[in-house]
Amino acid sequence: MTDAALTSGVDHVGLTVSDLAANRTFFTGCLGWTLLGENPAYPAAFVTDGTTRVTLWQVKDQESHVPFDRHRNVGLHHLALRVAELSTLKAIHERVANWPGAVVEFAPERNGSGPSIHCMVREPGGTRIEFTCLPQASRYAFG
Repeated sequence: MTDAALTSGVDHVGLTVSDLAANRTFFTGCLGWTLLGENPAYPAAFVTDGTTRVTLWQVKDQESHVPFDRHRNVGLHHLALRVAELSTLKAIHERVANWPGAVVEFAPERNGSGPSIHCMVREPGGTRIEFTCLPQASRYAFG
């Protein structure tokens, strides 16, 4: 056995969602991702930002599903997505704040003592998504 990692990154992230159409539209409409395809029989939608792929699966029982609870359930705590520019992070925050069914947990702020800046949102189905940015000028451009 070797000490080298046996894997080479994330292929995709799969999220079970309460409303496939609303989540697909959040990723493609609000965040500007591309719809790669769908499988109506499953049902699922496949989206990408050009780097990361996310598979969205419709929960089987929409009426009595268990909502996401990062404090009580083992598994996903949040999905963290990288953002290249501080201006883009601020634009994402504004778009999500005005998106139907989405919730902003906190606006862009330093992550600890910085220099990384992040914000946390919940998409319409409740999954937490963190957007994080490490712009070169963030130490000086963020007040």
